[in-house]
Amino acid sequence: MMMSFTSATTSRMRTALCTLHSRSDLTRLYVSRAHPPKTIPSYSISEALSDILQGIEERKERREQKWKRNEEKRIAKGMKDDGPFRNQDETIEMALNLNLDPRKPGQALRGSVSLPHGSGKKLKIVVFTTDEETSDAVLEAGARTSGGADLVQQIASGEIPVNFDRALASPDMMPSLSKIARILGPRGLMPNAKLGTIQQLENMVDAVKEQSKGMVQYRTDKNGIIHAGVGKASFTQDEILDNIKSFMNQVQDVKPESYGKGKKSSGGGSKKKGGGGSKKAAQYYLKAHITSTFGKSINLDLRTVDPTSTWFMAEAPE
Repeated sequence: MMMSFTSATTSRMRTALCTLHSRSDLTRLYVSRAHPPKTIPSYSISEALSDILQGIEERKERREQKWKRNEEKRIAKGMKDDGPFRNQDETIEMALNLNLDPRKPGQALRGSVSLPHGSGKKLKIVVFTTDEETSDAVLEAGARTSGGADLVQQIASGEIPVNFDRALASPDMMPSLSKIARILGPRGLMPNAKLGTIQQLENMVDAVKEQSKGMVQYRTDKNGIIHAGVGKASFTQDEILDNIKSFMNQVQDVKPESYGKGKKSSGGGSKKKGGGGSKKAAQYYLKAHITSTFGKSINLDLRTVDPTSTWFMAEAPE
């Protein structure tokens, strides 16, 4: 009897669930990775950035309030405050999903762009050069250290730790850097002409100044996605928008002649139906998102971040 009752109950439950799933007016009240929303809303770049900055300010207030609430606990533990509360300056980052296959020739983008208001990050720069005059000049321009073969030997022996962010070199120093290529390469510090980190002696000082101001390096990963920091929360909204505009123009300028080949498209359809029109229909920008260090990611309206669009950096109509 128990087994019969259980079987009958299970059958009724299945019937009820099937009825619910068949209803067209059924609304799901939850969202998860396994059950994402059917359509993800997109926002213009200015609207999304305003939301990001508002979330950052709210988190700053919560951190400061928590700091004040825990003042008595710090005193009880014998901890002394060495100054006022220093809130974190979050980074604003953009992620672009491009219709690129880095395995194909010419579709692996890599380079650097100088942002008009900088990235907000203080970079530690080392310069490899044999010219003593240039070595002294780059130190005055903001480089942390500079040198030639002696500097290479010190890095190879571990005497000087690899705690710098950028490495610049003159062309004559590149053969000597092969000794520490296994040290610099995995850290992304090996000088590269595409990144503007190999400079002639007469241009080295200007290159150090540009790198110090916040030159951003970008590179497509294996999925054709580019991540780049475009500013800090301490920047004004207009300054961040100016940085985004410069960054997007750079990505548009390095657009390869052929792209999208061999990569799955969301449009579907067979080759016979598409015919030769698939090249014209291929999109360079597939998706774009903006986020902050501790904030949520917001889906962007591609029309507002595509430099070829009429609504670039503006409010697009619905």
